[in-house]
Amino acid sequence: MALTVYWYPQCGTCKKAKKWLDDQNISYETVHIVEHPPSEEQLKTLIQQSGLPPKKFFNTSGKKYRELGMKDKLQDASEAEMRSWLASDGMLIKRPIVTDGNQVTVGYKEETFEDTWK
Repeated sequence: MALTVYWYPQCGTCKKAKKWLDDQNISYETVHIVEHPPSEEQLKTLIQQSGLPPKKFFNTSGKKYRELGMKDKLQDASEAEMRSWLASDGMLIKRPIVTDGNQVTVGYKEETFEDTWK
């Protein structure tokens, strides 16, 4: 199973997720989420496969999220608008996003990784 990991190298949570995958000997490719954020189409697929609401893809603790006042904007936003914002700036995306093309996890919780990727 080849995984794709959308990550940000300076992100502590991303480093923990990569360490977990390495410790399990799970192979993956990394995509720098800021230099190469997923497109709106990719995000549409990721959101559908994750089963999560699109709001869960936002990095709510990020500086960019606060600077842009995203909390208020998300109240009335459509899913298309949310995908557009996410695709426009990788710093708005909660990370890491891990996918095998069928399943998707957002963020890192060891239990979720155990259940999904082991």
